[in-house]
Parts: sequence; structure tokens; C-alpha cells
Amino acid sequence: MKVFTIGYEHDTQAHVIDKLRAAGVKVVVDVRAIAASRRAGFSKTILAASLAEAGIDYVHLRQLGTPKSGREAVRAGRIAEMREIYDAHLEEPGAQVELVRAREIAQARPAALLCYEADATNCHRSIVAERITRKGDAVVDL
Repeated sequence: MKVFTIGYEHDTQAHVIDKLRAAGVKVVVDVRAIAASRRAGFSKTILAASLAEAGIDYVHLRQLGTPKSGREAVRAGRIAEMREIYDAHLEEPGAQVELVRAREIAQARPAALLCYEADATNCHRSIVAERITRKGDAVVDL
């Protein structure tokens, strides 16, 4: 299995969709707690509609989003603290269910985990990718 990740921090919606299509992604798994954005084209409704026009499905797994305290930690550059907060969050039942769902989606067809941060190493989506992949699986940051 191959799982893609993508952040839209420095991209336009059109460029993100182009990257997804070029990689053969068939479904975007939005792992933001709040699927709204000040960046044009990345709020849930418009993003889902634009992806659909490009032949890409959209799924929002809200429970895989970072809790507010984790988002505050990453904005302050405290990545290790964000990881601790997020690891604890992933032990919650709702997050556990959505981790299973994310893995099932990624096993069924090419999927990309979407969040804001450009650098996946500073984003919780890399943690989700770690949790849903197994030995021999690949994670590709677009």
C-alpha cells in the first residue's frame, strides 16, 4: 500500500489538485479538525466540489484532526509537544475508529492525507500516515 500526504500551505487549490491527479490519487482524506480555511478553495464544501470535478473523492475524518492545544504547540514551533498531545489524542475511541477507516480507505484505492502545513514532518498527517501503514507500505509526501 502507498499513502500520499499533502499540505496546501503555500499552494493554490488548482496546484494541489494537479499534484493529486499526477500522483493518481483517487480520494483525499482530510485530517483537519476544522475543515475550514482562510486560504481560498480549501474549506470543506468548495474543496470537496472541486475535487469531485477532478474525479477525486473527499472524506473528512474530523477525529484525526489535531486538538487545539496541539495546533497551538505547532504554531509556536513546539513540534515534540504537538506529537505528545496528538499521540494521546489518537488513543481516544473516536480517533481509533477513524484510524481504521483511514487505513481501509487507503487500502481500497490511492489516498492522500490532507492538512495545512507544507512540511509533513511538522504536521500531524505524518503521524496518521505512520499509524495506518505497515512494514513494506510507502508514504509519499507530495
